[in-house]
Amino acid sequence: MPGALSGLKVVDLSRVLAGPLCTQMLADHGAEVIKVEPPAGDETRHLGPPFDDDGVAAYFGAVNRGKRAITLDLAQPAARATLEALVEQADILVENFLPGTLDRWDLGYETLHQRHPSLIYCSISGFGTDGPLGGLPGYDAVLQAMCGVMSINGTPGSGATRVGIPIVDYVTGYNALAGILLALQARHLSGWGQHVEVALFDTALSLLVPHAANWLCSGRTPGRLGSAHPNIAPYDKFPAGDGELFLGIVNDGQFRRFCAEVGRAELATDERFATNPARVQHRAALRAEIERTLAPLEVAEICAALMRNGVPAGPVNTVPQAFAQPHVAHRQMLIEQDGHRAPGIPVKLSETPGSPGLPPPKVNQHAEQILAELQWRKSREGNDEA
Repeated sequence: MPGALSGLKVVDLSRVLAGPLCTQMLADHGAEVIKVEPPAGDETRHLGPPFDDDGVAAYFGAVNRGKRAITLDLAQPAARATLEALVEQADILVENFLPGTLDRWDLGYETLHQRHPSLIYCSISGFGTDGPLGGLPGYDAVLQAMCGVMSINGTPGSGATRVGIPIVDYVTGYNALAGILLALQARHLSGWGQHVEVALFDTALSLLVPHAANWLCSGRTPGRLGSAHPNIAPYDKFPAGDGELFLGIVNDGQFRRFCAEVGRAELATDERFATNPARVQHRAALRAEIERTLAPLEVAEICAALMRNGVPAGPVNTVPQAFAQPHVAHRQMLIEQDGHRAPGIPVKLSETPGSPGLPPPKVNQHAEQILAELQWRKSREGNDEA
């Protein structure tokens, strides 16, 4: 069946990660996405190695499938006219220029809203358009640093550490997607488009769960606990006989089942460990007991036994090990299509499932096709008027 967003047309003016991820998700679910790049292309094309056989960085391919591509130098009036023709046919525009740039080219939200009132205009920026930091450039790791995310990541000895994935960019992309879908529903009711604004700054602060809530309640500055959780124990990484595993025990019943499974039932009745608040208070002593208990055990065997008994536990896998798990194929979480290999579509819909579209485009790959379509539409509209 057609995707849930089939029939929607998207003009993608975004680059790097948050915006392209958002528009890729729209494309995965059926939207027609035209990626408009500067003449040199999206800079992510060059963020490698590794590069594919065409010399394009794998990074670019991760967030740009399902799109057609055209290059436009928007500093030129003719290119802006072409973009306007694309926007005239579009439902959604996504951009992540520095705030004010598109306004100077007469392509900002207020201008386009007047000319195309049903257009949903999504702006992604580092800090928003105004305020003390408004209009400044924003990058994932910088926002991790500024908004406290790095401060709670790492160990007491490591110092503040960047989260190893671009988590702020990634969640900003999802926030942009959510905002666009909300605006589509509002347009369904009113007929009017609106401005969707998401900022990396806002996203980064919103990620501080439960650390911000803990600080607001207690006044104590959160610190670095490595892989541990500030509110739950044992919720941490532990060594075992042939590797490492993670225990995610969040309630007393799970802890009792864990103790029984590993032959340490007495730990569950120890007053230091009988409740979660007690376990958090005595986390160092609990860790020593668990490490001693797990030392002779094999990771795969004990994780399987614990999970069968309702105790969350998993091996600490490498990326290749993660994708080698049989459940990856079962969940269709590895795409291998026309030479393009990437993680699959995480949102599953029963009646209108998503589907990866075209492989990531080459620079300006579809320019002739897109321009021919615009000319055809212009000609058809002229005939209709006649």
